[in-house]
Amino acid sequence: MSSNLNNENKSYKKIVLAYSGGLDTSVLIPWLKENYGAEIIAVSGNVGQASELEGLEEKALATGASKLYIEDLTKEFVEDYIFPSLKAGAAYEDYLLGTSFARPLIAKRIVEIAKAEGADAICHGCTGKGNDQVRFELAIKAFAPDMDVIAPWRFWELNSREKEIAYAEAHNIPLKINKETNYSKDKNLWHLSHEGLDLEDPANEAPLNKPGFLELGVSPEQAPDTPEYVTIHFEKGVPTMVNDQQLEPVEIVAVLNEIGGKNGIGILDIVENRLVGMKSRGVYETPGGTILYAAHKKLEEITLDKETSHYKDQVAHKFGELVYNGLWYTPLRKALSAFVDSTQETVTGDVTLKLYKGNIIPASVTSPYSLYSNAMATFDEDDAYDQADSAGFINLFGLPLKVRALNNMALEQNEGQSFPDVE
Repeated sequence: MSSNLNNENKSYKKIVLAYSGGLDTSVLIPWLKENYGAEIIAVSGNVGQASELEGLEEKALATGASKLYIEDLTKEFVEDYIFPSLKAGAAYEDYLLGTSFARPLIAKRIVEIAKAEGADAICHGCTGKGNDQVRFELAIKAFAPDMDVIAPWRFWELNSREKEIAYAEAHNIPLKINKETNYSKDKNLWHLSHEGLDLEDPANEAPLNKPGFLELGVSPEQAPDTPEYVTIHFEKGVPTMVNDQQLEPVEIVAVLNEIGGKNGIGILDIVENRLVGMKSRGVYETPGGTILYAAHKKLEEITLDKETSHYKDQVAHKFGELVYNGLWYTPLRKALSAFVDSTQETVTGDVTLKLYKGNIIPASVTSPYSLYSNAMATFDEDDAYDQADSAGFINLFGLPLKVRALNNMALEQNEGQSFPDVE
């Protein structure tokens, strides 16, 4: 082994492994035991990946783990990570951060278990090319700065997914994938990501209509030929009801996933700029999240004043970058959330959207805090707005242009000079 943060030659008594049961972590349990001789404790964070958790304990124990923790984090995931990002309107290059804000939460819980178990190292299966290694390790640094981190992808001999599959087959490790279906996927309540195989070439069209590719819904072409309406109620920026039914936060995302999925909503095919510098192509399914973001933005249109709305757009961009880059547990992210929360005091109301073959079409928006004035905006006769006032406003607003033009005329007449052309 080559050097990896000086831990490749160390010996450990107990290693806590971030365990999903996917390809990387499936081979890691026997590999860690072979190379470190330590007790391996696996930890899986349940953030809504549903069927992927089935049979996980049996598999972890069968491959050499001494125990498996399956921690239900779904409620905390939605309330403390998803909804703050939703209120901020945070995204990264149109990506709605599904993996990004799940990793800090999972890593935090892994640290808590590692401390409780008296472990002397934490291991993850993130590659050295990706973003998740940063997200995991920054969270570990925030809560256990002295904990050793083992990241085998940076130095081990299984440096391709093909080699991992071969290792798994040689060690009789059951996998749900093979060389032909070996997309790299990450699933949680908010989204499902697809990377690898034919998607690695942006010249290839994503196989959205291929049976089994999409899991959270259907492609727009396969969606119903009739539109579906959905109404969402927000209280201070937080969704609380869907179609007049009061729901818990986790239920809201799940219900909207179902509604959005069957209407082909929330499919994103993007070449994004990874944190480590390279470009990477991925296909994301975020049906319920895409509906929530569209509805929240529509409600803010009538409840936020212009200056707050425009400045909040800048905050949203920065917030999205922080989350994508694994900087959730930072003073700046916390401060931005405080700003966002202050803007949401009036973001209460109802938004109705029409969903049709992958499209989200606004249908209606109402709020008791609406700043939209029919009397002000109407083209009909009104008593609320004196149109003659606009002349004085334009004179003041345009004063710098007028002064420049007058000075230019004087320069041309007296010296044959002028200001640089602004056209």
